[in-house]
Amino acid sequence: MFIFFEDRPSDSPFIERVFRCRSERAGTFLSMAASYWTMVVTRVSGKTTFTLRGPETHATIADCPADGEWIGILFKLGTFMPKFPARMLMDRNDLTLPDATSRSFWLDSSAWEYPDFENAETFVGRLMHHELTRRDPLVEAALRGQLDTSSLRSAQRHFLKATGLTQHTMHQIQRVRYAMNLLMEGVPILDTVHQAGYFDQAHLTRSLRRFAGQTPAQIIHETQQLSFLYKTNLL
Repeated sequence: MFIFFEDRPSDSPFIERVFRCRSERAGTFLSMAASYWTMVVTRVSGKTTFTLRGPETHATIADCPADGEWIGILFKLGTFMPKFPARMLMDRNDLTLPDATSRSFWLDSSAWEYPDFENAETFVGRLMHHELTRRDPLVEAALRGQLDTSSLRSAQRHFLKATGLTQHTMHQIQRVRYAMNLLMEGVPILDTVHQAGYFDQAHLTRSLRRFAGQTPAQIIHETQQLSFLYKTNLL
């Protein structure tokens, strides 16, 4: 492995996790499907950039430069930027915002300092204060199963607008990542099938190939460098 990750939980109601990583050499890695959109600060060859990255609906191979450093803020489902909807950023249609100075970037006609691993919550709090980032309560209610029948169609529209995904696709991605964590922790394949709620081993394998680009055996033996594999729960 040549990319090394560190992450932490967040007490912000808008942030899922904060992570940072570094690369020791150049190479390719497997970018897995992801249901969260992310803000990423990249430092490579003395240059810093700020990028908005949307959800990913399938696994892809991506390039990684040598001696790079990244800080990422994963946003909770239902948190979104009205000016940069998730569907515009999906499947690696990343948007890098223009530089203002060596320490800041342009957003909404103002210069914003790059966030770091420790102050992500303060940075996102400022975004919320300026209404550059918002939270859709209907998405949270849908995730908790707290909607009545009359609200379902409206919630589906809100969910797609805020996350870029349907609830069905989001659940598939979350389940694959849950299964991958089980396999990498040493849980046998058949036990993983049961715990993650798949019909059988073939069903698990098909899902992993689509969303993670690997078979269960390849995941167990860690045959390829992966993107950030955050912990998920079954919803």
